Amino acid sequence: MPAHFLEAKVVILGSQSVGKTSLVIRYVQKTFSPNCPSTIGASFMATKLLVDGYKIRLQIWDTAGQDRFRPMAPMYYRGATAAILVYDITSAKSFEEIDSWIKVLQIVGNKCDLEHLREVSTEEAEAYGKKQLGPDHTLFEVSAKDDEDVDEMFTHITRRILNKAQEIERRKRNNPNGTVQLDAEHDKAPITGRSCC
Repeated sequence: MPAHFLEAKVVILGSQSVGKTSLVIRYVQKTFSPNCPSTIGASFMATKLLVDGYKIRLQIWDTAGQDRFRPMAPMYYRGATAAILVYDITSAKSFEEIDSWIKVLQIVGNKCDLEHLREVSTEEAEAYGKKQLGPDHTLFEVSAKDDEDVDEMFTHITRRILNKAQEIERRKRNNPNGTVQLDAEHDKAPITGRSCC
């Protein structure tokens, strides 16, 4: 059986110095450098993988975390299939700043190799993820330095992308003419109040 092909754009978001670039380099190039320069604007890497019989090409966009580049972020995550929100488990401030990035699909705590310096508990991050992103959210805590759970996290994201693509394809097959069935019960609801526009 021939493999299907899917291309997906994944954006890495988060505050400065949480290890976003290290995560991308660890995943794509399988290396780690403790002295990664700060990303200016955004950088891009691509990788291919096979998941559940699908050949998937991930375009991974690593965005700058500095405040001065934050207004540019929407330009980079426009059209993204998924987003990964990274915080540093040794920086409560980076965790608190998640709120400013919350239009994402995945929260990832990085630098698990620095467990002895932890400021954000796993339980706190899990509760936050479920509250903000729903009960099905899975928290990943990874270490780009030690290559701990990096592949697993990207595979999880890729599976979610694949599941979403398959769901969209099923909907298209079940509704080939592109029409939308409206719920007739909602049409019968009385109109109350007024609108100025």
